[in-house]
Amino acid sequence: MMNDLRRELAPLSEKAWKAIDDEARQELGVVLGGRRIVDFTGPLGWTAAAVATGQLQGLASAPAEGVCASLRRVLRLVELRADFELPRRGLDALDRGAAKLELDAVRSAANAIGMAEDRAIFHGFPEAEIEGICSAAEGSALSLTRDYQRYPLVVSEALGRLRTAGVSGPYAIALGPDCYKGLTGTATSGGYPVLEHVRQLLGGEIIWAPGIRGALVASQRGGDFELVVGRDLSIGYQDHSTTSVKLYLQESFTFRVLSPEAAVPLVYR
Repeated sequence: MMNDLRRELAPLSEKAWKAIDDEARQELGVVLGGRRIVDFTGPLGWTAAAVATGQLQGLASAPAEGVCASLRRVLRLVELRADFELPRRGLDALDRGAAKLELDAVRSAANAIGMAEDRAIFHGFPEAEIEGICSAAEGSALSLTRDYQRYPLVVSEALGRLRTAGVSGPYAIALGPDCYKGLTGTATSGGYPVLEHVRQLLGGEIIWAPGIRGALVASQRGGDFELVVGRDLSIGYQDHSTTSVKLYLQESFTFRVLSPEAAVPLVYR
């Protein structure tokens, strides 16, 4: 049976679909840093529209005398979609035995939608009613400088704040591009890599997270941050002509911060 992704209608062989799916999966594996910190719930399916919060919103008017009314508050899922196009000449060449298919368009779409999800997790997406981890934990943020030899001191202070708040480990740090580049290229005066010093302090993961500005130290104990997914990242078929095939990468999700005290943002002031 055909589903709404309509992959059956695309003029693509199984070999071509596999190459496209594998390329998207590989790029998303690099970009999606937030999923390594948060809990993942789902996929709930394409028809999932909202997640219950357990909260009520009272209504001013009463439906009848002696009766009060409240609406249950929910978080609606947001749909993200990144369109891309592939030339049929290359797809046909793959089926005739070409060693490689040019998939820059797939990587670009995967990077774009992966970055969008990660930015929502870390910095929020107000239009979709999503508050990110860094926004929710803004009150505990610590300042960063470009002196990367001082990172262990900042990370130690962040860990101290988490432990003081009763937040147990394991702990991880998500590093944005500037932080990751600075840490991987810096050593102490004795020649010891600063990145390894940070790793020893954490006792947990160091995560490449291109969607974050600055960095974030957070607990990985579970139960603090939740990514709720309706449809997980999937590739669908849109249309085709004699020269190209139009596809798209799509997902639906929402995100909520359940325990803002379980994270400490590290920000450039």
